[in-house]
Amino acid sequence: MLYLVATPIGNLGDISQRALETLRSADLIASEDTRYTGRLLKHFGIDRPQMSFHEHNERQAAEKIITLLREGRRVALVSDAGTPGISDPGFVLVRRCIEENLPFTMVPGPAAFVMALVLSGLPTHAFTFRGFPPRKPTARRRFLEIDARSPHTLIFYESPHRIAALIADAIAVYGDRRAALANDLTKLFERVDRGRLSELLALAEGKAPKGEYVLVIEGALCAESPSPCEDRARRVEGEQDAAD
Repeated sequence: MLYLVATPIGNLGDISQRALETLRSADLIASEDTRYTGRLLKHFGIDRPQMSFHEHNERQAAEKIITLLREGRRVALVSDAGTPGISDPGFVLVRRCIEENLPFTMVPGPAAFVMALVLSGLPTHAFTFRGFPPRKPTARRRFLEIDARSPHTLIFYESPHRIAALIADAIAVYGDRRAALANDLTKLFERVDRGRLSELLALAEGKAPKGEYVLVIEGALCAESPSPCEDRARRVEGEQDAAD
């Protein structure tokens, strides 16, 4: 059986009891970075064998895991932080399990984009998670342009060294929309800044890059007129209440 196990994105207290039990009972833990996961396991007194499973060996490592699953072994897959498969390795292995008709499940837990969305104060009734944009400027702008007319709240991940460039390109493509910039979520210096993209750009350019960022941007409908966007959110929630 394969278990995709979500792990803390910062605060170790966020790990679930079920996640700990799953890791303790696994025959093997497939880790994005065995050193990083090793520190997590040591913190909780877990001593299980690990194997490396990252973006550069995902397909080859997946076949090794498939062999173990066929033998009836219990394999837990973890990323460095958060939920496997969400901007982290995992998709290929899930597809292989489906193809081989092998059982798998998830042990749910932290996901940075969900936390950032809720804390942003922007509409949550419909959103589009876009993950990490391309590194090169031209490709990044094309990537952003895909959602220029999307009515949904947009969510992006970005590294500290490219967050200012991402915000600058977002202004060029979307205009100066309302947004939120989340940094070091669940950690000691957790911070969520809210305002126009231009204001967030000034903040990003004015401090040393550190930690991982989540950028949340309002959709096109809200940008055109906040009132219809908020009315639509209330209407959607009302329809859901009526359906219940």
